[in-house]
Amino acid sequence: MLTVAAVSACGAKGDGESVSGTRHDMRHVPRQTVTDRRPLLVSQCTTRTKQVKHKSTTGSGSQKQTRTWYTSEPYQDCKKVQHGTEPYTRVTQTERWCVELDDVNGNTAQDRIWYEVNPKVYQQAAETKVGSKVTFTPLHSGC
Repeated sequence: MLTVAAVSACGAKGDGESVSGTRHDMRHVPRQTVTDRRPLLVSQCTTRTKQVKHKSTTGSGSQKQTRTWYTSEPYQDCKKVQHGTEPYTRVTQTERWCVELDDVNGNTAQDRIWYEVNPKVYQQAAETKVGSKVTFTPLHSGC
């Protein structure tokens, strides 16, 4: 008998309980991708200047004098602009590992129920014979 626990990174869609039954079939659904194009954004920077106010105070009391002057200081003003397109790989179907069970949780009426599992559980189930009893925690039901 194979007993395995699986934990989903994003949480199980079910209640997280283990299921058991006899292993019927297995299915690996590979990841499918397409090459697509998206806008290429580049930084376009312009050197601008801003007026900066300076103050200097000398003396004290009634002899206090304040001198004010302005300087122009450069700075970079940047924004993203589209400059053509770039290729990228878009995933159209994620990779999945599934196990089909018969007699789920001892109920002989529940046959041919698919469960998606993580790759480790899939590998361990692959090492068992068809018809062997297996127990695992699926990511969710269906495949």
